[in-house]
Amino acid sequence: MKRVAVVGVGQTKFRTRRDDKTHPELTYEAMNKALEHANLEIKDIEAIAYGTMDPFDGIYLPERWDVTSGGIGKPFMKISTGGTTGMTTGLAAYEHVASGVFDIAMAVCTQRVGECVDAQPVLNTAVCPIFERYSGAGAISVAAIQATVHMHKYGTTEEDLAWVSVKDHKNALKNPNAHIKLDIGVEEVLNSPMVSSPLKLLECCPRSDGAVAVIFASEEVAKKIRDNPAWVIAETTISDNYYAGDRPDLSYWDTLAIAGRRLYRHAGVDNPKKDIDVAELYSPFTIQEVLELEALRFAEKGEGKDLAREGVTFPDGDMPTNPSGGVLCTNPIGATGLVRLAEAALQIMGEASYQIPDVNVSLAHAWGGTLQFHTLMLLSSKKKLK
Repeated sequence: MKRVAVVGVGQTKFRTRRDDKTHPELTYEAMNKALEHANLEIKDIEAIAYGTMDPFDGIYLPERWDVTSGGIGKPFMKISTGGTTGMTTGLAAYEHVASGVFDIAMAVCTQRVGECVDAQPVLNTAVCPIFERYSGAGAISVAAIQATVHMHKYGTTEEDLAWVSVKDHKNALKNPNAHIKLDIGVEEVLNSPMVSSPLKLLECCPRSDGAVAVIFASEEVAKKIRDNPAWVIAETTISDNYYAGDRPDLSYWDTLAIAGRRLYRHAGVDNPKKDIDVAELYSPFTIQEVLELEALRFAEKGEGKDLAREGVTFPDGDMPTNPSGGVLCTNPIGATGLVRLAEAALQIMGEASYQIPDVNVSLAHAWGGTLQFHTLMLLSSKKKLK
């Protein structure tokens, strides 16, 4: 396999609705920004991996329209894997280059959830149509069950979860592309409307319109494009059973833990808390950041709840998590995972909106499906960790 680096990143501004631009115009905006960032032209891009979740946009097969943004005449692959769509699209573009078939490939994802009258019925179609769909539980209530189980098992409190929300919203204030920007405290979170007990409104993600693009290049090409590329040193993906009710323990994300061990083994990471400088985790609900931190070995089981409260995951803490504001503040569903990858790459390049000092290794993560899919990518300022 060839060594591969991220050499360009482009994002639109994410809002509740982006009625100012059509679907392909949003796609073009992100692609153009990524090309400008890498000082490339569209003719330099040899292949495109494109991701979106069609049901949210009210457009069947939007890739047929969005290919006009710059994909005409190029190899063009459509990706759609639920919440992991963005990161899976990134993995596809990366593997286009790592395989040696192409030297430069672009991942681009666009989502206009504002086109959807109500996103929850669409999300309900992700679960088993026979046993689970008509319960009406939805993504928020499944997360609420995760929170309830964690609270029962480890004594996690509503205030613990509120601290995660406070952190992410404060971080988003520095991100010009973020959808939700609020300077809030714990009391504001706790007093916000209950959505699905124990999760409050300010502990749940929005639905956002926008697009993001990431350019990958082989080692030979990357070193000609920029002096500070973000090298991909490991990536992995994993899947679990389709039925949410078959999860053995909703207080622990065991499949993510397995994927994390696989990723760390490949990269040579012995101590994640020491070896990784910043993480962009896919946490649309506050409890899920806690579960992800534990599964990825940034905290022991039951101790992830303490990290935000103690300042560990704040930008000036020992393990900065979601300095962009994360999914809690920006969620263009089919593009959200690629935003995590884009933000992790910008941290390596030293160009993030909320830049963490001296970042050498960053982690990007996304989850999707019925809590069943996870994708991970580890980026570094060096071609190898060790």
